[in-house]
Amino acid sequence: MGLETVTAGRWVARWERQQQRYAIDREERFTVIADVVEHVLAERVRDGRVLGGRDRPLVADLGCGPGSLAARLARRLPYAAIVAVDSDPLLLELGRAHHADAARFVQATLGADGWTAALELPGPLDAAVSATALHCLTEDALRRTYEDLAALLRPGGVLVNSDMLRPDGSRTARIAQHVGRRRAERQGAPDREDWNSWWAAAARDPELAGLLAPRPVPQSAAGGHNGLSLRRHLALLRAAGFHDVGTVWQCSTDFVLVAVR
Repeated sequence: MGLETVTAGRWVARWERQQQRYAIDREERFTVIADVVEHVLAERVRDGRVLGGRDRPLVADLGCGPGSLAARLARRLPYAAIVAVDSDPLLLELGRAHHADAARFVQATLGADGWTAALELPGPLDAAVSATALHCLTEDALRRTYEDLAALLRPGGVLVNSDMLRPDGSRTARIAQHVGRRRAERQGAPDREDWNSWWAAAARDPELAGLLAPRPVPQSAAGGHNGLSLRRHLALLRAAGFHDVGTVWQCSTDFVLVAVR
């Protein structure tokens, strides 16, 4: 039996507030991602290229959590079909209950053997998007994910990734990291719930108990970073088969990275 809509809405709202503690300009990032996807889809229509005989373009949201980005894309691009992918059963159930009309939610572990089969895609992807999720993958898993996405995307399709990327060792990169920390201090809300507090509170809610039981102890939002720089991401994308890669937005060491298949 699924979660009650009211319960899901309460926990998704808490998730949104908690995430704003870590992702400065979060709404701007989501808007930029939607700008890119909208532009690419409109470009295909202007050029007279059909979408493989399908009525709706197909977009995948990778590491979707409870559907924050998927819901915003659905509002902005109501003509698109969105598949939202995550490995966490609780976050997926929150998404299914609260954003049922936004996307089809699928449980799969990015980069694992056979993860793309779980998506049950009706055809090639027109776009894949992700927000502050891919930095959690190991380099090997990320490489496999990029290779798999290159195979799933149609020619001209795009991967749009908004993420926190580590400095590459240059002095300007270290300065950018410092600027980002200071900006977060100025704009952050110290009394806002953090990552660990959210998960601890969820563990105490009996309505969520069955979904949390198989889940390992959560890491902090600051942990689990693969340490890869923008330069390394670009190299992995090119090696995977993306012919045109670059950034379209940056704030300190936070980027929106676009890769064209």
